[in-house]
Amino acid sequence: QVDLVESGGGAVQPGDSLTLSCAASARIFVIYNMAWYRQAPGKQRELVAAITPAGFTNLADSVKGRFTISTDNAKNTAFLQMNSLKPEDTAIYYCNARFNEYNYWGQGTQVTVSS
Repeated sequence: QVDLVESGGGAVQPGDSLTLSCAASARIFVIYNMAWYRQAPGKQRELVAAITPAGFTNLADSVKGRFTISTDNAKNTAFLQMNSLKPEDTAIYYCNARFNEYNYWGQGTQVTVSS
């Protein structure tokens, strides 16, 4: 069992920046694919960004040029740097780690973008 704990969410204004963190209870980023998902009220959970153990990244079109995903293997932590935030980025953001049949989720952290 691997625990994932997100932090860094909050209420910000449009144009602001936030960095979300996902701390893992084990050294998994060298093996697991990591991803950030988000779910807005009344909408399905959607993939925001993903990173492989080799460092290849994939970003949703809606966040390209604004968000960056990264990992720090020494700290067992994944990050989502979010710049130029928009009201439509408002959602609960979830950290996900996946390897073969193993699939772990964090509890989520709320991001609210509003003027």
